[in-house]
Amino acid sequence: MNDPLAASGTRPVEVAFDDAAAVVRLNRPHRLNAVSPALVDGLLDALASCADAAGREIGAVVLTGNGRAFCAGHDLKEPREQPTSLTERLDRLQEVTRRIRALPVPVIAAVHGHAVGAGAEFALGCDLVIAAEDTVFRFPEVGIGLSVTGGVSRLLPALVGPAKAKELVLLGEPLPAQEAERIGLVNRVVPAGGQLDAALEWARRLASQPPLATSLAKTALDEGTDGTLHGALALEIAHALVTDAAIADEDSAHAALRGSRARNT
Repeated sequence: MNDPLAASGTRPVEVAFDDAAAVVRLNRPHRLNAVSPALVDGLLDALASCADAAGREIGAVVLTGNGRAFCAGHDLKEPREQPTSLTERLDRLQEVTRRIRALPVPVIAAVHGHAVGAGAEFALGCDLVIAAEDTVFRFPEVGIGLSVTGGVSRLLPALVGPAKAKELVLLGEPLPAQEAERIGLVNRVVPAGGQLDAALEWARRLASQPPLATSLAKTALDEGTDGTLHGALALEIAHALVTDAAIADEDSAHAALRGSRARNT
């Protein structure tokens, strides 16, 4: 675990209960809540706690981030070499999407600042998205030689349409909150700093409704969207393995070239 906050006793993901809602906070503000193995582990544990309480203690979940950003994507300062295989790490990251979708209560993303790469993917996996007006979404993976994950290949076209999804993924340009709302990626835009209060207002409203009807409605809508989500998740891992191998080959080639230049000088 290469997370100084986690090592000092501060958890990379926090869970709190507010009335009948659970608030799950990404808590690596020193790294703009960038994704690390510790954060993924903490998020999965938090979602498991929410699943245990769903329908009894809580009627909704809010996913948000501490500090200046919701989540700035993968932490590029994490060492490339990890004790677990890339396939295992990717599958664990994909499990975040699976668990969010499997929760029997609605999950609301309260997003602000940067929602980049995996951060945008976390928001996509939620049932509802409330974004502060300072939010910027971005899917930069293709531009840096990587592959999208988190069900983006299935969920993004379902939300914004295939053509717009291809534009966002292939060009990787920033998407401001107002435009995200216009194209259907976001349900509601609120003034900066108001995203959590707005999400909690919706969460309490959802929690006040008949729980069985709310759960069945979520399940029915997800079934209509997720018919091929599991296939998309598996395909994304396969593509990520290919891009990772290509990056490794490129690194080896650059290292060999540097060595050759050094010998000839």
